[in-house]
Amino acid sequence: MRHLLFCAFVAAGFASAAEPIVNPDDIIRKFSAKESEFQKARENYTYRQTVKLTEVDANGNPEGKWELVSDIVFGPDGKRTEKVVYAPVISLKHILLTPQDEQDLRNVQPFVLNSKDITKYDVRYLGKSKVDEVPCYQFSVKPKTMVKGQRYFEGEIWVDDRDLQIVKSYGKGVGIQSKNDAFPKFETYREQIDGKYWFPTYTHADDVLRFPEYSQHITMTVKYQDYKQFKSDVNITFGDEVKDGSKPTTPPTAPPTPPHEKP
Repeated sequence: MRHLLFCAFVAAGFASAAEPIVNPDDIIRKFSAKESEFQKARENYTYRQTVKLTEVDANGNPEGKWELVSDIVFGPDGKRTEKVVYAPVISLKHILLTPQDEQDLRNVQPFVLNSKDITKYDVRYLGKSKVDEVPCYQFSVKPKTMVKGQRYFEGEIWVDDRDLQIVKSYGKGVGIQSKNDAFPKFETYREQIDGKYWFPTYTHADDVLRFPEYSQHITMTVKYQDYKQFKSDVNITFGDEVKDGSKPTTPPTAPPTPPHEKP
């Protein structure tokens, strides 16, 4: 008996040596700091955003649609702006887009959990898993309290165990909701841009919105494409602004479909 216990103890020692102990609090602190860096870096990139929302009938056929293609660019004054390049007539028949949907599109679906916002959430470590063969730490995320007028993310995130940046999120937007509102669950994937930051590239939702009087099946995709770092054509001197004569950055064009898109 003594010998077996000793062997078990030695085996456990080797297992511990092979698998370092995870300190969730340390990981949370580090990845939230990286998220702050990522958020600041993304503000210096142009990209194209393509949104497609489709109502699906009981037989699985598409009905009403909403599409919007816009370029996130910088104007001559260096300020970031959204330029709509394609917006066909909305043909949705059963649902109505709300300001909360727009908030989710801009802030919740491309979820960022930086050092400032992380204090608003309960973050719980769930274990290790993989996203497209990338080893990750998995966490559940839930708002501690919901302030009136604010939208939040509730769900799970996957953090790359090497770069300590979020590579995937799955959940839904919560907060500011009336009894006639319903919001889909979605998953957002990120890809590494310029070999450093993991930027959102693809969001997908396929869910049934349950309203008090009826339910509506919807699908939605959001693509964030052709990231390009903005380089200003204005040089700042001690007195005046001097333009160097270079051409302004051209609007980005849509690249091939991201590898994460589902058929």
